[in-house]
Amino acid sequence: MIKLLLLALCVSVFFGGGLVADACPRKVVILLGAPGSGKGTQAKKLQAIFNLPHISTGDLFRFNIKEGTPLGKKAQEYTNAGKLVPDEIVLDMLFDRISKDDAKQGYILDGFPRTIPQAEALQKRLEDKDLVIALNLDVSDDTVVKRISGRRTCSVSGEVYNIYFAPPPKERACKEGELIQRPDDRPEVVQERLKVYHNQTEPLIQFYDRLGVLVNVDGEKDPGAILTELTRVINEKIESVR
Repeated sequence: MIKLLLLALCVSVFFGGGLVADACPRKVVILLGAPGSGKGTQAKKLQAIFNLPHISTGDLFRFNIKEGTPLGKKAQEYTNAGKLVPDEIVLDMLFDRISKDDAKQGYILDGFPRTIPQAEALQKRLEDKDLVIALNLDVSDDTVVKRISGRRTCSVSGEVYNIYFAPPPKERACKEGELIQRPDDRPEVVQERLKVYHNQTEPLIQFYDRLGVLVNVDGEKDPGAILTELTRVINEKIESVR
């Protein structure tokens, strides 16, 4: 573990007391994959390993709207009108976030970009020296449907189970309550989300493959094995530019 952390560090080089250069470029880790592929789960773990902030568009919207920032007010005007927030506003939020000190060495993107235009706009704003690493969690539609539609939440304890992969123990399955399926976890809803993913987001795989920065990772494996593979790939990419 120590070795992995050391490989991930970006050490600043000093000469005569002044900052000369960074020993490695800023790391831009982009997690791709269908809904239910485990992007958010893996992003949180990678954040802890590499000490890079995990940035999701949902968090950006919630923060800016809650704080009443100029960008948040602009975004809320669109959402209140039932319109999509323009990519330019989303990118402004993103680049405002990554200008913070904790993102100087890099960051992990989860849920952005979602479309080719967003990816192209992001690419234009990145610096030439940035190390872009696009990691695609490859999961079949059948697995996605089971992962999401199989979720059940205990109405009393709030514990979450999956009837396919982690069913509740019979002897203590939500005592004095019931197991509930959220409306947006229903199979037909998941299938619609997958259609949107295949039409709008899946083309990003080819986009980043053409840029030579894509690595496909088997997202069907155990979460621990997936994390090991993601960590290995990121460290190899970092080492390749040292």
